[in-house]
Amino acid sequence: MSDSPASDTRLRSGRQLVIAGHGYEAAIASVGATLRSLTFEGRDLIVPFAADEVRPAYRGATLAPWPNRVVDGRYTFGGVEHRLALSEPERSHALHGLVAWTEFADLVVTDDRVVLVGVVEPQTGYPFRVEVEVEYRIDAAGLTQAVTGRNLGTDTAPWGAGPHPYLVADPAERVDDWTLTLPASEVLTVTADRLSPIGVEPVTAHAPWDFRAPRLLGGVFIDHAFTGLSRIDGIAEVRVQSASGAGVAIAFDEACPWVQVHTADTPVEATNRIGLAVEPMTCPPNAFASGVDLVVLPAGGAHAASWRIRAL
Repeated sequence: MSDSPASDTRLRSGRQLVIAGHGYEAAIASVGATLRSLTFEGRDLIVPFAADEVRPAYRGATLAPWPNRVVDGRYTFGGVEHRLALSEPERSHALHGLVAWTEFADLVVTDDRVVLVGVVEPQTGYPFRVEVEVEYRIDAAGLTQAVTGRNLGTDTAPWGAGPHPYLVADPAERVDDWTLTLPASEVLTVTADRLSPIGVEPVTAHAPWDFRAPRLLGGVFIDHAFTGLSRIDGIAEVRVQSASGAGVAIAFDEACPWVQVHTADTPVEATNRIGLAVEPMTCPPNAFASGVDLVVLPAGGAHAASWRIRAL
């Protein structure tokens, strides 16, 4: 008998949970509570990836306990300075939280709804215990994702959350061919080299990033957070559409006063600008350090935010 351990045959993205209804079908992977694929009547609404693939470029990942970046991985909270691991080493930042590679457990699994749960354990840089509950559900309005953070510890904890879908208006086209509607009057400018925040400015001062009126993306590069969102009945909606008018929208309420948009520029032709990352966020980049819109969870407290993706 061989002394070598048995092979681990689990899929690289974890357990696969599929929910469907009203023409929509979503595949959720347990690693990172990730939205691995989403279709409407067979049409991709996000850039998918294979079940046995290491998730590329945070596609569909749940971002918590912070979205986006903590500059240099350093912040002060409650009078104590903390230093996070630099998960974006090329820019020396802590990127997209701590649960992207966490194996989430099933809490509820039905034909059209799943609820997953994971725990951020106290660790260097984030000495807080927070439970992260992620719900996906499908109804006639599309796919809704809700993320709830619950402070299981005895100390207050900093918190933020968001998703990371790459929206697809038409799988046969690139970002350049799509029309973007982004109802944001302000943009957070960043440094060119590290994407570190500089300051919030009106989009009127940066015409290439003013998409309050729908217009073609063309070759515009975007990797910025936007705020000053125009809402209808409290809801902001970002849309991308092909020339035919078909496309996809993501909508979110006041729990997310920010949205990150990225044209997914890569040096590899196969992945360059094949989807538009649209990430509603409860706080802006570097909120752990700046305190801007940072959620503070008291001991035993909870915070929830949600967003909905629908076909156009």
